[in-house]
Amino acid sequence: MKCFAAGILILVVLSVLPGCVTQYDGVKKIRDLDFTVTDEEDAPEELRTMIDGAREEPYRLIFAEQGLLWIAEGYGRKETTGYSVEVRELYETEDAVHIRTRLLGPGAREEIRGVPTYPCVIVQTESIEKDVLFD
Repeated sequence: MKCFAAGILILVVLSVLPGCVTQYDGVKKIRDLDFTVTDEEDAPEELRTMIDGAREEPYRLIFAEQGLLWIAEGYGRKETTGYSVEVRELYETEDAVHIRTRLLGPGAREEIRGVPTYPCVIVQTESIEKDVLFD
């Protein structure tokens, strides 16, 4: 009887999981996009100006020129050094370009100084005539 109950439980869980995944994701990835993480000084001047004006608070900026697309995400002012930003995903769907980043805190063995920093990432990729969504 215990095996029968366990079997039923497994069937219920397996039948529910595909619905959960569809609900969570909801978008069909066409392809991952190739990208380069760009230093701020190598970004276009107009984008650097926008970043300078937004630096204190979290921001999400896009800028396109000459067949290239720059996507910038900043996490605002942090009171210490040691923060970095990781690009988790950059991909295209039917309707949009999706980017997912993550703020990484100082490592356990990293020397931390009490100096304000402004962690951000600037990604350069091909220009695509679609909305950019920050996930």
